[in-house]
Amino acid sequence: MGTVGQNYKNGALRVSIRGGLVLLAVAALLCGCARPAGTDARPRHPLKAPLKAPPAPAADLQADKTLIRAARLRAEQRRIAVARRWGLKQVPLTAPPAPMTKPRITTRHGFEVEGHEEKGLPPVFTTIPTEQKVVFLTIDDGAEKDPAFLRMMSELKIPYTAFLSDYLIKDDYGYFAKMRDAGIVLNNHTLHHPYLPALSYARQKREICGMQDVIEKHYGERPALFRPPYGNYNEDTLRAARSCGIRYAPIWDEEVFVDHWEYRELDQRIHPGDIVLSHFRGRKDWKGTMTDMVRRFLDKVTAEGYAVARLEDYL
Repeated sequence: MGTVGQNYKNGALRVSIRGGLVLLAVAALLCGCARPAGTDARPRHPLKAPLKAPPAPAADLQADKTLIRAARLRAEQRRIAVARRWGLKQVPLTAPPAPMTKPRITTRHGFEVEGHEEKGLPPVFTTIPTEQKVVFLTIDDGAEKDPAFLRMMSELKIPYTAFLSDYLIKDDYGYFAKMRDAGIVLNNHTLHHPYLPALSYARQKREICGMQDVIEKHYGERPALFRPPYGNYNEDTLRAARSCGIRYAPIWDEEVFVDHWEYRELDQRIHPGDIVLSHFRGRKDWKGTMTDMVRRFLDKVTAEGYAVARLEDYL
């Protein structure tokens, strides 16, 4: 081939190569694969996600409301069925949410020992200061261990607080473990349920601290609440309780039995925030069972517009 022909051929080849490179570069830019050296692979102005999702269609919102109403209706029907099964006259009222700011708990006037507040002794009280129509059920000792009582309280979702004495619970610690597992707080009512003011400080301390040890050993936590047996105490009682880690010494304003109520107040009525006492007792001591006692308790407080709240939620 002549020189002219060779030059023409070489020039055509160079044009073809350059054209191919240009096409490759354009294709790379279009697919985002090419970028100048030293630059970030991400686009400088990425697309931003929408600030909020588009509104749900009206049909979906209506369907959600229908599902919520149906769920509430089923829950209410279940509560009615449970109340009927346990022989209640009405469905127990639901307690309001626990207060965000806890009320200030002080010793009831006339229940103080000398220098009570100045010495930082646990407050003794019969009522929680609240305007809400709630009462608090507390149950003492631990003699009766009725499985039906556990089922009733669990199915009805009624909170209560237990104050236990070791000499009555030691034959069946497991019964109260079931109670603990259901969310019930187990508190201190001494080892042997003595009349504490007749004992020395050292013996009172053994009764209270010893029960703290029992509850921690069997149930994993030392209580903050202590109820003196019979509601009787003196300064040594409260000093000993404080030394054992006790913060509160609630007693009660009313007591409920299977067949009657007893009242501390002259008006013979329950009031917002009242602490109600009962006992772990059965037919050996009462004219009925623990479930009979609960039925009497719930029928009265519900009829008067009260719900049962959890005492520890207010402390």
